[in-house]
Amino acid sequence: MRDPDSRSEGHMTIYFYGADEVPYGCFSNFSGHGFDLDGHWWATSEHYFQAQKFPGNRHADLIRQAATPLRAAELGRDRSRPLRRDWERVKDDVMRRAVTAKFTAHADIRAVLVDTGDEEIVEDTGTDHYWGRGRSGTGKNMLGRILMRTRTQLRADLTQSTGIRGRRQRP
Repeated sequence: MRDPDSRSEGHMTIYFYGADEVPYGCFSNFSGHGFDLDGHWWATSEHYFQAQKFPGNRHADLIRQAATPLRAAELGRDRSRPLRRDWERVKDDVMRRAVTAKFTAHADIRAVLVDTGDEEIVEDTGTDHYWGRGRSGTGKNMLGRILMRTRTQLRADLTQSTGIRGRRQRP
């Protein structure tokens, strides 16, 4: 969903949440856009993110093999299992790696992301103040920020690869 942005004339804010929303549901970690990363196939970025809380053990494999992203999230949020000690320090980078892999692997959703131009992207959840906008609307929106950074990088990569192919070599 696009809403006018009061920050500046002509800009819109793109809100997303559900994986089934068209066209921005692909921004959700629950969207069914799998990818290869770290030597494994991940059905969704949610599977990857949750499994990285428990690297190198059986619980991570259970999360990777979960039938749905919701089940992967439930397993990853199980606090009867200890999180890796550095989780708070590495979780943003884990999310960035998952998002980058997902959008690199799928040209269709890469186009959706790049075609958002310079619009702000916001995960529209009232329950997550860190990854989304939170109940008050003043959350950190880290997933939205990572998507915007990924968009910038993908656009730069596309420009660079197009520029290289488009150049004539000197005789």
